[in-house]
Amino acid sequence: MIRLYLITLPSGDPAESVGAALSVLPRGSAGVQLRQPAIPARELLEKARSLRRICDRFAAPLLVNDRADVALAAGADGVHLPARGLSPTGARSLVVGVSVHSADAVAHASRDGADFAVFAPVYDTPGKRARGEAALAEACRAAPIPVLALGGVDETNAFRCLEAGARGVACIRSVLGSPDPAAAAIRVWKSMALTPY
Repeated sequence: MIRLYLITLPSGDPAESVGAALSVLPRGSAGVQLRQPAIPARELLEKARSLRRICDRFAAPLLVNDRADVALAAGADGVHLPARGLSPTGARSLVVGVSVHSADAVAHASRDGADFAVFAPVYDTPGKRARGEAALAEACRAAPIPVLALGGVDETNAFRCLEAGARGVACIRSVLGSPDPAAAAIRVWKSMALTPY
């Protein structure tokens, strides 16, 4: 099961930061989501294939955001669907993660066949107000699928997300946007590893 879900920055080449972060984490403990919505499909496919090779070295599942076609063409493990995207049943040959913002959305995603949900934002992020740890806990209780916490999550609060019931955390800026993704990944991992959940 993914404990640390690394989501790429919206632009740039994520290969170096993803490789650095995965290289310091326990094998098979992290997953990667390629999320760069503003680039052409051909370029997205090239990045997905590059990340596929990196993820294979570290037994990390690779999911492509919102593009089941690119995920299939790149040999990715799955697709991550936005809250208003394709239904999980439409991407059933892949691992399906969905973005959710409420307990009702988690329950709905579970009924639709999603494999896991990413609840956001738990904490304040630029342009988004926090839903909070209580809302995260409610979402985690809403359905049997694993819920990962996203939004302002870093080494100072990742353990609180697990205490609220999250199975793991998802990070964008705090790991892959860091000047040292490997050190940032270790800090977040240690925050979670020291939590007895």
